[in-house]
Amino acid sequence: MNSRRGQGGFTLLETVCVLAIIAILAALVMPAFPRGTSPAQLQALAMATATILKADRNAAMRRGAPVSTEIDTAGRVIRSGASQNRVIVPEDVNFSAMLADTCDQRAGGTTISFFASGLSCGGALSLSRLGETLEVRVAWLTGGVEIVPQKTF
Repeated sequence: MNSRRGQGGFTLLETVCVLAIIAILAALVMPAFPRGTSPAQLQALAMATATILKADRNAAMRRGAPVSTEIDTAGRVIRSGASQNRVIVPEDVNFSAMLADTCDQRAGGTTISFFASGLSCGGALSLSRLGETLEVRVAWLTGGVEIVPQKTF
């Protein structure tokens, strides 16, 4: 019988030990990597914002009274004027708003107001992260809400 002594290779036990060490190191290192908002999460954030705005518009028409959605860019939150719903914008997402200074002869600047007729004061909210920008627009004439992707140059 020929003995195969001296032939190189790894045993199954050695391979399993190396894989276990790699798994332990990965488990220790992975929490140190920052987790950011993905493009899909950014789209979900824009959809949640549009949902609140549409719900407030519908509530204004249903109630026959104005409803205002509060836009707090400093606090990074969008609050419904008709319900307890809100959207919290993550810190890694750039968030800005372009709102009317006055609306229906009242001071604006921090809200988008919807009226019983379906009209609104209009405005645009910008959400961006890593080169992707989504703008949630509210038309002043129709009160319609749309999400528009913006091209970055």
